[in-house]
Parts: sequence; C-alpha cells; structure tokens
Amino acid sequence: MAEPAEIWKNSLPFIMKGVTGRGVWAALNAVHPIALDNDQLVIGVPHADSELGGHLKLPQTKRIMEVAVSQVMGRPFSIKLIDGITEADYELAKKRDAERRRLQEAEMTKMRAEMAAKSNWDTVYEQLSRRYAAVTNKSLPQNRARFFEEAVELVAQARRDQGNYDDLGERNFARCLERLAQYSEIPSTIVAAHVLQKAGEL
Repeated sequence: MAEPAEIWKNSLPFIMKGVTGRGVWAALNAVHPIALDNDQLVIGVPHADSELGGHLKLPQTKRIMEVAVSQVMGRPFSIKLIDGITEADYELAKKRDAERRRLQEAEMTKMRAEMAAKSNWDTVYEQLSRRYAAVTNKSLPQNRARFFEEAVELVAQARRDQGNYDDLGERNFARCLERLAQYSEIPSTIVAAHVLQKAGEL
C-alpha cells in the first residue's frame, strides 16, 4: 500500500499542470498528506495557512486533484481537505463531521415529523370540508348538530394521534378548530373545549 506522502508526491506534477494562479500553487505547496481512509486521500494545510485551503476547496481544483490521484492509484479516489496537518487534526475533523451529520439528521427527523403532522392536519381540514358539503339541509340545527358530533370525533382522534405539540402542530390544530367552528356556527373556544374533552385533555 502506497503511503499518503508518496501518493501526493506522484500526483502533484499532474495537478500543477491543470491549475493556474499563484494562490492555488501556494496552497498546493502548503499541503501535507495525512492519511488514507478507504478510497480517500486526506490532506491538510497548516493552521497558519488555513486561508490557502480556500483555493483547494473550489470544485474545479478539487476535481483536478481527485482525477490526478485516481490516475496515480489506478482507481477512483476522492480528496478530503482538513484544517491542520496531524493525525490529531484529522481525528478532530472526523468528530466535527460526525457531529455535523448528527445535527443534520436530527434536523431532518424534526422536519419530517413536522411535515407528517402538517399533512395529517391538512387531511383533517379537507375531511371537514367534505363532510360538511355532504350534509343535507344545512339550515336545520339538528343536521348541523350531527355534523358537529362527527367532526368533533374526527378532530379529537387526530389530536390523540398527534405526535408532538410544537408550535406548527398547534397552529394546524387550531386551523381545524376554526374551520369546525365556522361550519357549526359555534364559538371556536367552545369547539376547542369539546374536542379537547373528547381527546382526554380536559
């Protein structure tokens, strides 16, 4: 297995031919090969020269480096650039990457939950509209009362199924309560009380 320093040394002439600009050349000359991680060459620049790393992060420059390293290695290779030139710097970079991924996954999980909750309340909102549209002789209070009882059960069941009670979920819940209040000609606070009681919250 070739050493990182050897791989970089053999790749550098090809890279230099593909790039232009003193800043890029200075950045390439400041690079320290650190490690091989599967099919990835880990390189770094000294902390004091960290601003040079920006030249190497440009997509075109990074692509040139990866093509050159892949040619030297005889198979596809990627480049990972870190700030620092030691194994300890690389370990720190891996920890930061792991934490960044964890936060991204947590944010995605939260976003998916919010979207699912909104979708659920959107469905309830539309069901209220369809059920009200199906009521015959809406002017008769007894028919509106039957609709009201069925709708309260519908919204209460959605409330019981609600996974979280964050601000978005509460606003979508309130939107359905307001729709039911409008259809039933009952104050929204009274509607909310009926639904929450049916859901076991009062």
